[in-house]
Amino acid sequence: MSTQTPNPEPRPEDLERTVDEIVRYVADQAPAVPVQTAEPVDTRRVRELRAEVSEAHALLDLQADAAPLLVDTDRVRRSRKRAAEAARLHELAQDPAARAYQAARVRLLLTAVALTALVGALGWSTTGVHHTLTVDMVERTAAWWGAWAVEPVISAVLLVVIAAKAFLATRGRTLHHRHLSVVEYGALGVTLTLNVWPYTPWQVERFDPMQLLAHAIGPLIAVGAVAVLPIIWSAFADLDHGLTAAPTGVPYSSPTAPEYRQNVSGEDTAQDASTVRPAALLVDRARQMIASGTLPADPSATRLREALGCGTDAAREVRDALRGGAA
Repeated sequence: MSTQTPNPEPRPEDLERTVDEIVRYVADQAPAVPVQTAEPVDTRRVRELRAEVSEAHALLDLQADAAPLLVDTDRVRRSRKRAAEAARLHELAQDPAARAYQAARVRLLLTAVALTALVGALGWSTTGVHHTLTVDMVERTAAWWGAWAVEPVISAVLLVVIAAKAFLATRGRTLHHRHLSVVEYGALGVTLTLNVWPYTPWQVERFDPMQLLAHAIGPLIAVGAVAVLPIIWSAFADLDHGLTAAPTGVPYSSPTAPEYRQNVSGEDTAQDASTVRPAALLVDRARQMIASGTLPADPSATRLREALGCGTDAAREVRDALRGGAA
């Protein structure tokens, strides 16, 4: 009979140790698995917020720069341009040549307006004269057609006198002659009479003052133009724009010529005995030029200023002296 040795029961500690070793062995033999971390989800809201934050940072950097505030806008540039132009125009308006040019333009404008009124008035007067002359005529006969030329012929003579007076006024010569005055006012009187004759109280059964006045307008306007044009031109000719005019007959180097120099105000005035000739010398020089025929017998201040090369005030003194006043 054989005897078998019984197997002892494993202890719990041994079992736990064995299980731990098995687990450790299996863990050592298994491949390493990388640990994955969760990435943030790039949603639409995230993208919009990220763009807004980036834009805010960029705006803060740009707004800190004051360069855009120093740049002129289109409106500011236009205002600057207009202001600079106005300043230059004002400066140019003080220039003697510009003042003379402006006076010439104004004179031309006034002359054009006056002549337009004169021609219109004479045109209206032409119809009145024709009506007066053809009251008892047969229409469209030679005399009837010729009546249209009566007023233009009278007006042509009148315009010649006006143009001569106005032009000579610009050269410092006032044209006064008895014959010219007779022709001038005689022509105007004939024109006025031919216009209003059919409407006078002794020619109509029922007198109408308005008809008489209406047909007198043309000649009256013509009289006004004739009266004012020479006066206006003469006044423009006497303007002193500050220009230094050289004498027309005597150079500045002549020993008999008056010496002048311009003062700070821009007017030609006498300085002292060493640089300025006395007024008596100007008077003597003017008398010599009158005797030689260079100047007329009664020269105007403008003509004396051009001939003697002096200022307007000195020319007026010489004019008064020549006319018998105190030099």
